[in-house]
Amino acid sequence: MSSSTNRQQNTERPSITVISLLTLAVVAISIALVFGYPTSDPEADRAPANLFGLRRFAPTFWASGSRRAVQSVSGLERAQSTQKSRTADGLNMKTPVYFLSHGGPNIMYDLEHPAYKELTKIGREITTKVKPRAVVVFSAHWQAGADTVQVNTAEMTELIYDFYGFPSHYYDEKYPNVGSREVATKVLDAFKQAGIKAEGVKRGLDHGVWASFKCAFEPESNPLNVPIVQVSLFNSDDPKQHYRLGEAVSNLREENILIIVSGMAVHNLRDLRFTFGNPRPMPYTVSFDEALKDAVTTPPAERSQALADLLKRGDARQAHPTFDHLLPIHVGAGAAGDDLAKRLWTLKEGSMSWAQYRFGELASGNSAL
Repeated sequence: MSSSTNRQQNTERPSITVISLLTLAVVAISIALVFGYPTSDPEADRAPANLFGLRRFAPTFWASGSRRAVQSVSGLERAQSTQKSRTADGLNMKTPVYFLSHGGPNIMYDLEHPAYKELTKIGREITTKVKPRAVVVFSAHWQAGADTVQVNTAEMTELIYDFYGFPSHYYDEKYPNVGSREVATKVLDAFKQAGIKAEGVKRGLDHGVWASFKCAFEPESNPLNVPIVQVSLFNSDDPKQHYRLGEAVSNLREENILIIVSGMAVHNLRDLRFTFGNPRPMPYTVSFDEALKDAVTTPPAERSQALADLLKRGDARQAHPTFDHLLPIHVGAGAAGDDLAKRLWTLKEGSMSWAQYRFGELASGNSAL
């Protein structure tokens, strides 16, 4: 009986050992799946989209909004990888600066409007040729203090429907996007170094950003897929103050961060009632649009003063009853530094001008618009 029992125990020990080893293997594999596989790339190790291996589970378990956010952060990883490879090839990574005339939210639906088509072309140029790792955007629709600006530090941002009197479906529009605390901190640090008062806040994107971005970076056909950090203007009409605001963030361009400023070349809502059904431009639309081109394309050493002088023109308050839609181009010109500007396209329409500008050139080998 004792001998039989011993043989049974000896037979069971290997089985228990095998089971234990199998259990440990299953646990090890489970840990690897949850926490992600190790990688030799330190950037990938730090990438937020791969934190705890969540990217593997996102397509199955996350809601569609969060899934798009993960895709956007993944876009940041791809852009960072592209930036490193281009730097290794000795290419200049300084991004250009764009001024977008954004129009009203109705432009999202007017697919045959020439401005919609032009915004689409610019957006595709940005996603296929510039390939930034993040976007910092200044909009006419956010003014903070007279001597203080604000920076959106939120990583998940809602949309602000800051327009009135439009059909109800306008207020159901969505635009998938994520912010970046890292990039927002870079902006705040840049302002601090320049002696500009700035504070971080959590805020949504206003339509000066998301409506034009929905044309330029249509989520299905040409997604931007990188973080967007919005920055306010000053609550002032001082053109040189805004020029310095752009100068303060100019160095971000060397980190493959794209600066976009969003306003309108000519913007007189009060006179829209005179131009409904008649796209013929108002006289001041023509004169100011051309004066703006002359100022923006002035040699960089003289550009700040040339742009400041625009506000003193006799037609300035006709073209811009308030200067909030004009001042973003002063920010863009400041951010451009010594880079020359080019008017990519314009359309003088009633009491509006849709002029679009780019400061700086695309990387060598990329054709311009």
